[in-house]
Amino acid sequence: MRIAAVGALVAFAVAPVGAADLETFNRRFEDATMRIDVHHAGSAAEESVTLDRVVREGAWPGSRIHLVDPFNTGNYLAEIRDAASGDLLFSRGFDSYFGEYKTTGPADRGVRRTYHETVRCPFPRAKIRFVLKVRQRDRTLAPLFEAEIDPAAVTVSREALLPGVRTVPVLSNGDPHGRVDLAIVGEGYTTGQVATFERDARRVADILFAAEPFASRKGDFNVTGVLLPSAESGCDEPSHGVWRSTAVGASFDSLGSERYMLTEENRAVHDIAAHVPYDLVMIMVNHTRYGGGGIYNFFSTFTSNNQWTPYVLVHELGHAFAGLADEYYTSSVAYNEFYPTGVEPTEPNITALLDPSALKWRALLAPGTAVPTPWEKADFDAMDLAYQRVREEINGRIARAKRGGAPAAEVEKLEQESERLSREHAARVDAYLARSAFAARVGAFEGAGYASRGLYRSSLDCMMFTKGNKPFCPVCRRAIERVIDHHGEGVR
Repeated sequence: MRIAAVGALVAFAVAPVGAADLETFNRRFEDATMRIDVHHAGSAAEESVTLDRVVREGAWPGSRIHLVDPFNTGNYLAEIRDAASGDLLFSRGFDSYFGEYKTTGPADRGVRRTYHETVRCPFPRAKIRFVLKVRQRDRTLAPLFEAEIDPAAVTVSREALLPGVRTVPVLSNGDPHGRVDLAIVGEGYTTGQVATFERDARRVADILFAAEPFASRKGDFNVTGVLLPSAESGCDEPSHGVWRSTAVGASFDSLGSERYMLTEENRAVHDIAAHVPYDLVMIMVNHTRYGGGGIYNFFSTFTSNNQWTPYVLVHELGHAFAGLADEYYTSSVAYNEFYPTGVEPTEPNITALLDPSALKWRALLAPGTAVPTPWEKADFDAMDLAYQRVREEINGRIARAKRGGAPAAEVEKLEQESERLSREHAARVDAYLARSAFAARVGAFEGAGYASRGLYRSSLDCMMFTKGNKPFCPVCRRAIERVIDHHGEGVR
């Protein structure tokens, strides 16, 4: 069918902070941060949460007027409610490492795992009910865990900050309450590499703010580097037989995917980041290999010195900051039905297109655009799947060579070949998509969210679809800007 654009895009309203807003905030909260740490355990069939600890940290870095999450994104929702009245004081949607684990093969087979997670909120003046909700298969939210927390309890930790942490001012644009505060946490930088970390932190900030919409909204951000020097450089690479003693335990091969790099040492991440005001942690790993990860309102990771570092940095921040979905579908992943069949995803940039007349980005469609939108999918799939087989083969050769103790020159030659093939394939993909009759058009293109069929993305190409120096599509850009607005207070 064909759909015409139905009205102008409505701006996300941001009212300036006023005396009434601050009076409400100050009545309910102190200008400090409550950090709630939990253990999240289970398998695909069941999950449970237990409280680990509650910590009082420094000043609250977030908005004092936008306290309730309006986005309906993420597989989990944290709520802070007044214990006496039940009033909702604060909420935040998020995804988690456990939430990804439960979609994997081992979880399907009943293997239980435990992960550590953190929720941060303004420090309440009175007792609260801390509520965690989880999305069901139909994407509705159901209660998962609830606990009463007394902010005056002697069990609330007020420990001194972790010693030995260095901070590096990178970008300062004013009051953290009205800015997005990013903490670049260094991983795998030794004491002798502190200057390298400082240069890398400033360089990646320059990369980030050269990309839209971050470039246009640079004044809405503060960025600080945070480093606890590691005993060794780099990070773990289990499939390569490489293990390193590092500050936050970052590792390739997360969830069985060779390029996926996360950490299970969540407490260490937040203990280090606590030295600065932060809304989101970006973990920068001192490594030359291609890889990274991003989990919504959890953290993002990227390596500091790969040819694709600019792409990975921005792409993974799209996940972690705005809850954007991956739009690719030909690369292998560890997940099984990450998006349930026949259910509309909550992510803003993909759709199951169950009702084409209610397309979530219909306001951005040009008149006369067909929905679903035809494109040269068969030829693209053949080209990309052929490369994925080549990539898998050479990555296997690299892993076997390193585990087998092959000479460094042999390993380096294989790694250079892998990087060359990656670069050449990306150039072919860019040229192919640029020739399409549907390039630069907003529509509904089948193939997204790790699924070749049944899920659709809004543009033929985007930062969330293929590798390279390219923009976010209009739908992703709009989603990012809405989150930036939510962090603000309307004061400039």
